[in-house]
Amino acid sequence: MAEVPDKQIKRLKTLIQEAETGLAAAKELLISLVGEDPIISGALADEPLGKVVEGVFDGQTMVGSDGKTYPVPANYASKSKLVQGDILKLTIADDGAFMYKQIGPIPRKQLVGVLTQENGHYYVEVNKKKLRVLLASVTYFKAKPGDQVSVNVPEDDSAAEWAALEAAL
Repeated sequence: MAEVPDKQIKRLKTLIQEAETGLAAAKELLISLVGEDPIISGALADEPLGKVVEGVFDGQTMVGSDGKTYPVPANYASKSKLVQGDILKLTIADDGAFMYKQIGPIPRKQLVGVLTQENGHYYVEVNKKKLRVLLASVTYFKAKPGDQVSVNVPEDDSAAEWAALEAAL
C-alpha cells in the first residue's frame, strides 16, 4: 500500500474536526428551535427509527443488501439526480414510511444526447446508445422528444441502462 504524506493526514483530520464541529452546532441550533423532541433527538443520535436497509439504485428501484427490491419515488430519484449504481440507505419507519438517503454517489460523467420516446418510455440517445430516463425528469424539465438534453451516467457506462436527466438544453 502506498504511503500517505503526513500533510494529507493532518488535512483530513482537520476536515473531520471541522465537520464534527459544524454538525454539533447544527444539532444545538435545531434543538434550540424545536426543543428536545424525542424523535429528533433519536435521529440526531443516529439511532435508527425502524428498519434500515442499504442497497444499490438500479435506475428505477433500489436493490437492497437483503436481496429485495424497493420502490424509489421517481420524483426523489429525479430531483436527487440519482445515477444507476449509487448507494442508498432506506429507513423503513415503524409506521411503514420509506425514507431514502443517498450515501454513496458513484463516479459519474455528463453527456449530451437527444431525447426520444418509444412505447411510452423516454430515452436519451448518446453515442449510438439508448439510455432510459425517468418520466418525472422529463416532465420536470418540460423536455420533448427531439430536444437536446444533458444527462449524468456512471463514469464506466458500459453496463448502464439508465441516465439521470441533468437539464434540457
